[in-house]
Amino acid sequence: MKIWKYYIPATAWIILILIVCTLPGKDIPSNSFFEKIHFDKFVHFGLFGGIVFFLSLGVYWQRKQLSSRTLFLFVVLAAVYGFMIEVIQKYWAIGRSFDMYDVAADTLGAIAGVFVFKLFRYLFLRQSK
Repeated sequence: MKIWKYYIPATAWIILILIVCTLPGKDIPSNSFFEKIHFDKFVHFGLFGGIVFFLSLGVYWQRKQLSSRTLFLFVVLAAVYGFMIEVIQKYWAIGRSFDMYDVAADTLGAIAGVFVFKLFRYLFLRQSK
């Protein structure tokens, strides 16, 4: 059985993040209201929470179980990916820069992704008895 199919959503999500986060700075719309409320931090929070959510969902679909150790690993991987995206923005993406607050939002989003997955599993993936 091909296990790859369980991870298609997570893979697509991770690639989407790479594309969106490395767009040239001039291609990102600017809005003073969104800048005042630091809307980009909410975006980072959601994007990196999505990584943990989709990876967790893939493991759950494949194995019907998921350990706390695996969830922790997903959080660490998403946080490291967020840090690496910021490094890419600093050195290779045109008109972009490194922002430690984005890294913090990525990490907090990854942690939140665990709770979103657990809630989703409880509400929608429970086994019938």
